[in-house]
Amino acid sequence: MRLLMVLSLFTFPVLQAQQPPIRGFPRDQVAAEQRREALARAVPSRDTLRTLVRLLSAVPHEAGTERSHHVAELLLARFRALGLDARIEQFEALMPRPVSRTLELVAPERFSASLREPPVPQDPTTGQPDQLPTFNAYSADGDVTGQLVYVNYGRPEDYRVLDSLGIGVQGKIVIARYGGSWRGIKPKVAAEHGAIGCLIYSDPRDDGFFVDEPYPTGPMRPAGGVQRGSVMDMPLHPGDPLTPGWASVPGARRLAPAEARTLVKIPVLPIGHGDALPLLRAMTGPVAPESWRGSLPITYHLGPGPATAHLALTFEWRTRPLYNVIATIPGSVWPDQWVIYGNHHDAWVNGAQDPISGQAALGEAARAVAALLKTGWRPARTIVFAAWDGEEWGLLGSTEWAEAHADELRAKAVVYYNSDSNSAGWIDVEGSHALEQFATEVARDITDPQSGHSVLAASLTHQREQRGPKDTTSDTTFTIGALGSGSDYTAFLDHLGLPSLNIGYGGAARSGIYHSIYDTYTFYERFLDTGYVYAVTEAQTLATAILRMADAPVLPFEFRAPARTFRRYVDQLARLAEEHDTTKGLDLTALRAALDRLDSAAAAWERASAGIDGLAATRPRRPALAAVNRMLAASEQVLTDSAGLPRRPWFRHLVYAPGAYTGYGVKTFPGVREALELRRPAEAQAEAARLAAALVRYADAVRRATEALAAALR
Repeated sequence: MRLLMVLSLFTFPVLQAQQPPIRGFPRDQVAAEQRREALARAVPSRDTLRTLVRLLSAVPHEAGTERSHHVAELLLARFRALGLDARIEQFEALMPRPVSRTLELVAPERFSASLREPPVPQDPTTGQPDQLPTFNAYSADGDVTGQLVYVNYGRPEDYRVLDSLGIGVQGKIVIARYGGSWRGIKPKVAAEHGAIGCLIYSDPRDDGFFVDEPYPTGPMRPAGGVQRGSVMDMPLHPGDPLTPGWASVPGARRLAPAEARTLVKIPVLPIGHGDALPLLRAMTGPVAPESWRGSLPITYHLGPGPATAHLALTFEWRTRPLYNVIATIPGSVWPDQWVIYGNHHDAWVNGAQDPISGQAALGEAARAVAALLKTGWRPARTIVFAAWDGEEWGLLGSTEWAEAHADELRAKAVVYYNSDSNSAGWIDVEGSHALEQFATEVARDITDPQSGHSVLAASLTHQREQRGPKDTTSDTTFTIGALGSGSDYTAFLDHLGLPSLNIGYGGAARSGIYHSIYDTYTFYERFLDTGYVYAVTEAQTLATAILRMADAPVLPFEFRAPARTFRRYVDQLARLAEEHDTTKGLDLTALRAALDRLDSAAAAWERASAGIDGLAATRPRRPALAAVNRMLAASEQVLTDSAGLPRRPWFRHLVYAPGAYTGYGVKTFPGVREALELRRPAEAQAEAARLAAALVRYADAVRRATEALAAALR
């Protein structure tokens, strides 16, 4: 009764106001959809979110432990209490844990690194037992001694600078600072250049006292703070290193560790700047370039030596369990079309921000949808909520689940939504550009808690402020970014080719406690989302996105944005090809012709979809609409190629992928782009032809959906 009363409060203003259109819905169905959304957006509660963040981040719960299992059971119980059909799907993966860690400076003086994050008395959580030691997951075992060489961020371009100065790292231990690229790239490139070990430290210029006061006074990383994290070579493939491309279930075929391509070849260890300072201070050699200098009270030298370090690491290499929690609401009209929303639940330590802020918002979005079920509503499509395990180690739980259900997902999934961490700030959306207009409309209809305007307006205002008053030339429209890797969307988009969006808020709060013991409930509430208002906004945003995609008679895809965005990518390729004599001859004619074809198909789709205003999704029309929607959902898949990208076949999407040497960072049109960067003109031309064929398939898929919709509307 109470829910019906709440619903009635929203009925009058919604019916009286002139409602903006919602893509995929006939105009006469917009008011009813807006009423459902208003009810759903009224459900997420700051108090409930606060309770969830506190409960789920109460203790350290890294993947592969009973504590992670406990968090999964808490989530399972809550889904079931909401009336949802929920279960735990268990997988397993290789997850080595540290046994011993030693780092010493042995010359020209002696120093032993503490390798321990000191607790903060003002935050009791930081002193809890069972904290995972500071380490990099998938580091090699090793006992090495060598002179130190400072390599800045440890990127390929940094080694080119060292080469120009006649400084090599063969037989040396490199010390790199966090930032500039994903952490796994640093030991990968170091090993390729002959280094025998790698240290990664957090320089205060990037996330410490140079930025703001360290914790507990302020939000930045203290001297002993360390960033844990995986260094698996995820640009080759994420997931269990021993089961690339197939699900890691008990009894599954496994590679021998020596065959696993994603395991690092040298020992690597993260340290705080307190432990790094004595090492860097003992180095001599050329002074580092100005852009390489951090904020420690030393002159930054490159080495090699005379500072000599001893690094010894051993690990327990074991396969450990993963606990994915899956909750399902069956669709009433098209049950074989799935709308999936996932966020991971495992953390390196307590993980109040990463990932519990996102997981709590997912829980409130689920509660919002469950509230609608109590009014008698049923979604037209099936809704799946997923709480993934093992994300921090290398997207383990989501990848294994996607590989286990690959055929079913290709046939049934219409979209995958992902979230991760969340904090105060502005909406950020990345993903499939066929969903750019959809994301814009969702942002238009969500209220920003700071300004009281829409989050769309808040985002555009922030863009203008960032550009400054003198820049009047930049585009002021809302656009979504391209996805590379780094969170649980990777298997869905990059491997299976499913339409995907990553959605979250942030950017207004400073923070330097990523992957440390200081990522606690106390820190989150104090610095990142005081009042949990952006946690509410995240839950409202995803609940709205779920409802629209679940109930739209015609899936809200739009293809002018991909055509426009992909044309910009082609222009980037043309400029890149011109930069080097060996690649100036790259012929992009077929790509531009394919995009002309996509332009035409996109325009035809817009004309056809404008005719849905008279549509009534009656039972006789359902099979025809189901076919249209299946074509729309499958359109992203034609942008994949089963052969995958050169040298890394697990990545099959020809438009979006992480770069081989950027880690998380996206490389659009990756096959062509990376061939150009490697100065391989023949490969670049072959990849351009393969990409052009995919874009032609994409245009043809849009045209077939257009024809099917026109037939369904007759």
